[in-house]
Amino acid sequence: MITIDETAPVIVRLSTEIDAPLATVWHVHTDLAAWPAWNTDIQAITVTGPLAPGTSFRWRTHGLEITSTVRELVPGERIVWGGPAAGIDGVHVWTFEQTGDRVTVRTEESWSGAPVDAAVDHLGEALHSSLENWLAHLKTRAEQLARP
Repeated sequence: MITIDETAPVIVRLSTEIDAPLATVWHVHTDLAAWPAWNTDIQAITVTGPLAPGTSFRWRTHGLEITSTVRELVPGERIVWGGPAAGIDGVHVWTFEQTGDRVTVRTEESWSGAPVDAAVDHLGEALHSSLENWLAHLKTRAEQLARP
């Protein structure tokens, strides 16, 4: 099982509960091409193949061009991606767990590299804010789709 870099200077761990079926939450999160439609922090995305380990996708968020590669995929349970962006090496782990009528989504991400070393507090706050927003957008979209 792939994990974040526990020695990285920036690590953020967050979670949320979503009032929607696991299948809905998973579909919203893993339909990468649709991200910009529900996550206003993502300006564009290009996926180079089917969602599977080894698949890369290029996306832009907060003006940053990122190329991520899927490293692990357990459908309905876990997805891990990572890669470099502007000197930052990121590893992002997402897990999904059905708890009664809700889904608990956990995200953890590590950032390392020279730009991070130079601005640990600032980049830690930026990542925390970005992941909070992502979870809020995911929750809103999945709960909208789950309503009859």
